[in-house]
Amino acid sequence: MIFHETPLSGAFLIELEQRADERGYFARSFCEREFAAHGLDTHFPQSNLSYNHKAGTLRGMHYNVAGFAEAKLVRPTSGVIFDMIVDLRRGSPTRLRAYGVELRAEQGNALFVPAGFAHGFITLEDDSCVHYQMGAFYEPDAARGFRYDDPLFGLSWPRPPSVIAPRDASYPNFELSVYDA
Repeated sequence: MIFHETPLSGAFLIELEQRADERGYFARSFCEREFAAHGLDTHFPQSNLSYNHKAGTLRGMHYNVAGFAEAKLVRPTSGVIFDMIVDLRRGSPTRLRAYGVELRAEQGNALFVPAGFAHGFITLEDDSCVHYQMGAFYEPDAARGFRYDDPLFGLSWPRPPSVIAPRDASYPNFELSVYDA
């Protein structure tokens, strides 16, 4: 695997080192030793799949309250997504900054999202499926979110959403004073 630091502290874009031949390719998609060598948390007690019928499906922006933050390793298994993260960690040198990247199933690339970040994505192709390795068990009472178009962050999406869950559409703008309380 090839680890690329992103502009956000602790977040990495991870490319596969593909060994290709006439059959296709083989590549390692996870190695605890390689992740640890980059200082990344490799405890993943839960995995999730998100299947999305239509291009333009937006999921996010999601985060958990302090004490329940989740690291994530996000990789599409089919289709293409634009993945967006925002650093919400107190004391981080990149706090309140955002980073977005296109992830393609055919390339096998993934994004490591540290605990304490908000996360969301929009599908760029129909029938996009996303696999998440989660650094903590899901705690519904700790789940929070903010609007995908919150002016505080100025998130730049490659297209407008055409499908969004009522919960995600009704999130308020992020309130730093409430988050830091």
